[in-house]
Amino acid sequence: MFLTMDASELTLTPIRHTEDRASEEHTESEPAELNQTTRTGYVALVGRPNAGKSTLLNCLIGEHLSIVTPKAQTTWQRVTGLLTVEQDQLIFLDTPGILETRDLLQRAMLGAALEALHEADVVLLVVDTQRPPTGRDAERILTALEETSAPVLTALNKVDDAPLASVEAWESWVESQVGAPTYRISALTGQGTEGLLGVLREHLPEGPFLYPEDEIASDPVRFFVAELVRETIFEQFRQEIPYSVFCQVVEFRESQDPVYIQVNVYVERKSQKGMLIGKHGAAIRALGEASRQKIETFLGQSVYLDLWVKPLRAWRKNRAYLGDLGFRLPPDDDA
Repeated sequence: MFLTMDASELTLTPIRHTEDRASEEHTESEPAELNQTTRTGYVALVGRPNAGKSTLLNCLIGEHLSIVTPKAQTTWQRVTGLLTVEQDQLIFLDTPGILETRDLLQRAMLGAALEALHEADVVLLVVDTQRPPTGRDAERILTALEETSAPVLTALNKVDDAPLASVEAWESWVESQVGAPTYRISALTGQGTEGLLGVLREHLPEGPFLYPEDEIASDPVRFFVAELVRETIFEQFRQEIPYSVFCQVVEFRESQDPVYIQVNVYVERKSQKGMLIGKHGAAIRALGEASRQKIETFLGQSVYLDLWVKPLRAWRKNRAYLGDLGFRLPPDDDA
């Protein structure tokens, strides 16, 4: 299992300040490299929906942290990935896509992206080069970037499958409108990502590591388990179902073998509950089997996955429900 500590309630806490450690551990006989300056910074991955931000995070970290599906807008909450390379620690913030908001859920998603821009030491704008930039792209991206004073880099993603003219159109637009350097990459194949990582490291501010060097995420394990179930729903269901469903782990008994995990699968209407369960329970069994395999790979342990489908009427538009499910709404939202 690549995430350490208590599996059911993992929360990483910052380690002691580098100066504190040095005062306790440093001796004259220690090698000089222990005194090298460390750099640590938050890197916000931002962009329009389906730009490939989550795929890029998974590629850079080397593990499947953010859910990835062919459908757009699958990242609904911020995911924090950690990567420590030599004297540098990058804290990646994978954010929901910058989108037009139609309900409270989408307002919360946009708020998560803008919050990451405020926190970032470096902003990595990720764009899908398979089609040229549109006026809507320009408006949304430029408005969002007004929220940050951090240096901005641009990853021109999917260049392995994009027309050259479209890639060049993005390069020209970024140069004239954003004024940020561009890097051609493919998050799917890894093309160009090593060079991009080197540039990101150069932009990190000096500072002590905030997390243990062997950790790769700061979110609780429960969060990732619920996301794996939601990812599977995106893979197995069509139309409005994936966008009407949210998953939440309500019980996690790691002392048992297999580990017992209960996940509530919330839907907006009773008719959707029937579709998720399927005829004679066939759909929910298929969902449970595929999700369980993913979770077992993630945890490195056998799992008994118990899925409960529950209607939560119009939860995407209900402030109280969204709060209970862990979403943070903008404080000025009076809807």
